[in-house]
Amino acid sequence: MTKVLATGVFNILHPGHLLFLQEAKKLGDELVVIVASDKIAHKTKKGFILPQEQRAEVIGALKMVDKVFIGDEKDTLALLSVIKPDVIALGHDQRVDKERLQSELVARGLSAKVVWIRRKEEGEFMSTSSIIKKVGEFFSKH
Repeated sequence: MTKVLATGVFNILHPGHLLFLQEAKKLGDELVVIVASDKIAHKTKKGFILPQEQRAEVIGALKMVDKVFIGDEKDTLALLSVIKPDVIALGHDQRVDKERLQSELVARGLSAKVVWIRRKEEGEFMSTSSIIKKVGEFFSKH
């Protein structure tokens, strides 16, 4: 059985997230998702809308997701030893140093394959920032 790991903040769920998770699921039999902790989400995305528990609950409710974890606040790679993924799926916009990740995998005794999901949806509301901008415009007019 091939276990795939996907990670993200998943601030406001949108079609781009769904595409990413659907494509990640195609890489194996089981899809495990790590939702970034509030502390990490604040660092990487300069904030978040929903708290980590609610973001994890929403992601866990998706039919393609088999298990959900909330990421460690200090070591974003801590759960790798627990999950033991065969494949790590990264979204087209995730900024990850592949060499550093591969080194960390080796140091933790893991040999997961790192795969970038390059496919992405085009459209006005395919990112959290575009949704937040539109909501702000809506409320500034009403």
